[in-house]
Amino acid sequence: MRIGSVTEIKKKEYRVGLTPDNAKSYVHAGHEVAVQAGAGTGSGFTDEEYKAAGARIMEDAAAVWDWSEMIIKVKEPLKEEYPLFHEGLILYTYLHIAADKPLMDALLHAKVKGVAYETLMEEDRSLPLLTPMSQIAGRLSVQEGAKYLEKPFGGEGILLGGVPGTKRAKALILGAGTVGSNACKIAVGMGADVTIMDIDLMRLNYLDDIFGSRIQPLMSTDGAVKEALSEADLVIGSVLIPGKAAPKIIKREYLKQMKPGSLIVDVAVDQGGCCETTKVTYHDDPVYMVDQVAHYCVGNMPGAVPRTSTIALANATLGYGLKIADRGVESACVKYPSIYSAINTYDGQITCKNVADSFGLEYTDPRMLM
Repeated sequence: MRIGSVTEIKKKEYRVGLTPDNAKSYVHAGHEVAVQAGAGTGSGFTDEEYKAAGARIMEDAAAVWDWSEMIIKVKEPLKEEYPLFHEGLILYTYLHIAADKPLMDALLHAKVKGVAYETLMEEDRSLPLLTPMSQIAGRLSVQEGAKYLEKPFGGEGILLGGVPGTKRAKALILGAGTVGSNACKIAVGMGADVTIMDIDLMRLNYLDDIFGSRIQPLMSTDGAVKEALSEADLVIGSVLIPGKAAPKIIKREYLKQMKPGSLIVDVAVDQGGCCETTKVTYHDDPVYMVDQVAHYCVGNMPGAVPRTSTIALANATLGYGLKIADRGVESACVKYPSIYSAINTYDGQITCKNVADSFGLEYTDPRMLM
């Protein structure tokens, strides 16, 4: 199979879909690899390293798209890339189309085989291609949150861990999955007063076993969230329904009860956000204010640490990518049924139920099309 990787064009995105080691693995498996010139620069990989791995370098992104049977990216394509789609192309990347109807329409129109990292689910309900970026985003959310609580950035001017004689900042984490548990780890480590909320009591019990008295695990209800928000200095939104738009846990009206200068970091922004006032921001201007509450809603948070993020993501995606490249999407799904869950679009049809439900559209089981 001909496999390509292009420069990410999302604003302030420095990651790349393939590392030189990845390229070498595909080449050793008998595939051809093309990489756009300079695609790996932001993550610290040179064109010479890709060449040494057996990849060819193409100057033009359009040439890579046109040549490739499978494109391996990091972020969802932007509208400038829609004309580069072609029928039968396998697009292996984060798609997040539940929050992006124009992208969904473009994929369906071009009959692209959209294989989404974020919905690939194993039998044990794990999300192996989402996990590494969720781990990084969870840890970054507290790191960035601590920074933007500082007064020069519009925050209330509170140190997350405080010092003797002062109160520690109150950190509220909504969602106890991979993002939330990693945010919890960093927030506890920085000395914050941490509350974490979820609707899954088993998950809360697990975190209670891990962190003990250092956290307050609470059942997430509308009333409990509203009360906790009024006391919080830092709020981490980490609610996830794979492939589906995030539920709006934080209502606009709740902001009026929050502390002036408190901060919401909405990690669910890629899926539309879990706060009614969320809108996508970028690393060069990440924060905006609503009702005196700061919002940090960067849609590609792990892009701030591209070296770590690219390697972590590539480690996770390589195995499944090789399965698809070796057999094609159809045979790979038959041999490894978990891959079916990653197929969001196929032959002009929506093949992920949660995506279809987000738009009130019909869903087609990919097994019926292959």
